[in-house]
Amino acid sequence: MDFKQIVKDTLLTEAKELEKAAGKISFDIDKAIDLIVNSKGKLIITGVGKSGLVGTKIAATLASTGTSSFFLHPTEAMHGDLGMIGKEDIVLGISYSGESEELVQILPHLKRFNIPLIAMASNENSTLAKYSDVFINVKVEKEGCPLDVAPMSSTTLTMAMGDALAVTLMRKRNFQKEDFASFHPGGSLGKKLFVKVDDLLRRENLPIVSRETKLKDAILQMSEGRLGSVIITDDNNKVIGLLSDGDLRRALMNDDFTIDCTVESLASTNPKTLKNKDLLASDALQVIEDFKIQLLIVTDNEDKLIGVLHIHDLIEAGIK
Repeated sequence: MDFKQIVKDTLLTEAKELEKAAGKISFDIDKAIDLIVNSKGKLIITGVGKSGLVGTKIAATLASTGTSSFFLHPTEAMHGDLGMIGKEDIVLGISYSGESEELVQILPHLKRFNIPLIAMASNENSTLAKYSDVFINVKVEKEGCPLDVAPMSSTTLTMAMGDALAVTLMRKRNFQKEDFASFHPGGSLGKKLFVKVDDLLRRENLPIVSRETKLKDAILQMSEGRLGSVIITDDNNKVIGLLSDGDLRRALMNDDFTIDCTVESLASTNPKTLKNKDLLASDALQVIEDFKIQLLIVTDNEDKLIGVLHIHDLIEAGIK
């Protein structure tokens, strides 16, 4: 049995159904978008079974892309949760047959309160379609299932139609990356757009030494600081140098090396510094990568030490 061919055939079957749907979009998309955009309430998704699972995903996608939305199970709606639907809301009902009993039962109540209804179904003569203000046809000719009974192509098309609706709404609202990140502050994009250097800066217990410090004492500070470096400052807290473990290893190769020398004699006297603690952390990571360093010293405009940013801090924070 050629399993690879089975996978290929399944993907192609569903892809063909998506392509067919793209070639025959007949519903009033403008009306659907106007209903949602002009609504003062929420877009509530409802459906049962596989349609309900797809609806849950569509609601999540809409909510994260600027359309206030949530999923409501029609059975729960009939047992008290119908009150969650406000007079300013819009309902998107999903049922492939358009006749799902639990969903059909709530339709008269929606009509009684003049709640606009967008329907996704395969039958334009179904009960769900007849109650709807906008009917979106998600009929497929062939399911991915070899028995042509389990919903596969149809659920794929319904989910894709939900994505298309979300994208259309994003374009209508001019929804940008910054808007998406504001709904995902804990996600990678949110961190990239909102986390600043100041949020990750190490300020306390830094390995700081003076220019007169002996190397052997600086090495102790380096070990205790656990940053792989010591920062050299003057009496006014101005940064004048940095001794890294790399500097130390290179010095050990010199014939005249002595542990009793001053730390300044081996340090880099022009270390890379950053004067903008409000810089995005993702931009600071770019500086670290460009200069091939692990520790970025952050100062004020007078070169006085504010704190440090280690590459490990960025990685742990999920900055990429």
